[in-house]
Amino acid sequence: MPVKGRIVVTDNYCKGCRLCVEECPQGVLDLSEDRINNRGYHPAELIAEGCTGCGICAIICPEAAITVYRELLQKISKEG
Repeated sequence: MPVKGRIVVTDNYCKGCRLCVEECPQGVLDLSEDRINNRGYHPAELIAEGCTGCGICAIICPEAAITVYRELLQKISKEG
């Protein structure tokens, strides 16, 4: 089962540089087409399912605008 993740972008920190979009190995990020932040930029957002929570987008972001959340996987053991 693949790991699931999600991101939260602090829109007003994002300057639309596209570094996160270019470095996302899953290809699930892009700049918003319909939102503009207070600085006049289109902020990054998830555009598709498939985020694994790898954190590359948060690491590459020069504005620290991205927070990554990763789903905890619990192993279920069968005792019997």
